[in-house]
Parts: sequence; C-alpha cells; structure tokens
Amino acid sequence: MTTVTRPHRNACCSVRRIAIDRRAARREDQLCYKVEVTSEKPRIEPLDPPMVPFAVGGMAAFAVAWVIVLLADGPTDWLRICVAGFLCGIPGLLTMLRHDRNRRRRRALSHPDFRVNETP
Repeated sequence: MTTVTRPHRNACCSVRRIAIDRRAARREDQLCYKVEVTSEKPRIEPLDPPMVPFAVGGMAAFAVAWVIVLLADGPTDWLRICVAGFLCGIPGLLTMLRHDRNRRRRRALSHPDFRVNETP
C-alpha cells in the first residue's frame, strides 16, 4: 500500500492519498477474490419439490372463491373469473402430474444412489 509520508496542507493531496489507499485495497480484494473463485466449493442442489400440491391448491382456491362469490351474490364477472381460473388449472395439474412422474428419472440421473421404495 502506498502512502504519502509528509503531511500535506492541500486537501487535494489528501484526496489523492485516499484514492491510492483505495486502489491498493482493491488490489488486495481482487487477489482474495481470485483465490475464493478458484477454490473447491460444495455443489448446492436445487430444490425439486412435488408440484401437484401447488396445482391442486390453486384450483381449490378458485373453487372456494367461486363458492364465496356465489353465496354472497357477487357479480357474474367474478363468477366467470373463478370458473376460468379453475378450468385453467386443469392443464396445469396435468402438466404437474407429468413433471412429478419424471422426478424419479431426473433424480436417478443426478443421484445414482437415490432409490425409491416401491410398494405394490
């Protein structure tokens, strides 16, 4: 780190000294950063939760909203929105069923020691 040894009365010189100190500190940080990047780090696995409960939960929320709007004698547009949300959830549910079915294959590829106990 480079520092100025004699005192300066000029404010410009003290700003220059601070800039030199910052550059030296930045170089030290870059060296530490390079060491951290090249070091061995554990691999963090992404979450792969079952997705069917989310799809069923969304469909159930629209069904409950439909019942509430129906009992409260709400606007017909709201009823249509609830029905549309429930019906749009059906393709989502089918997609999530397929996604969850393929989870076992994906896990077998990423974790060879992973086994699912199948019950007949």
